[in-house]
Amino acid sequence: MATNNTYTQLYIHFVFAVKFRASLISEKWDERLRLYMTAIVQNNGHKMIAINNMPDHVHLLIGLNPKQAIADLMRVLKSDSSEWVNKENLTAGKFQWQDGYGAFSHSKSEVDRVVKYILNQKKHHNEKTFLTEYRQLLKRFDIPYDEQYIFKLPE
Repeated sequence: MATNNTYTQLYIHFVFAVKFRASLISEKWDERLRLYMTAIVQNNGHKMIAINNMPDHVHLLIGLNPKQAIADLMRVLKSDSSEWVNKENLTAGKFQWQDGYGAFSHSKSEVDRVVKYILNQKKHHNEKTFLTEYRQLLKRFDIPYDEQYIFKLPE
């Protein structure tokens, strides 16, 4: 992406969960959610490369435009999409995303592998839970974490 003689190639894999990891994302409307989230990403100047979800979490691979900070994109994406779910009355109660997210950078040579990984979420989750998957991502990227902040359950 070129802007005023600035050239970047930034691929970021995002992962975030429904609040308390509740399985609220239904197959009846998850495609609409993915389309809505894709529009948000694109309207903010980024490129959606892959998006998929399970009932309790979402994975996205984005070609990131450096004009917007990752934290700002995630704030907009999560707030606007949860507001949309609630306005559409897609869940029985209030829909919210869990605080926080994972953001993992990849090289161009890894894009095809990450896309396949994202698109094959159902297969992966036949073999491991979301928390196991998330911890493995954090360890693979050598990201220190505190277990008490990994997608808290209701107290």
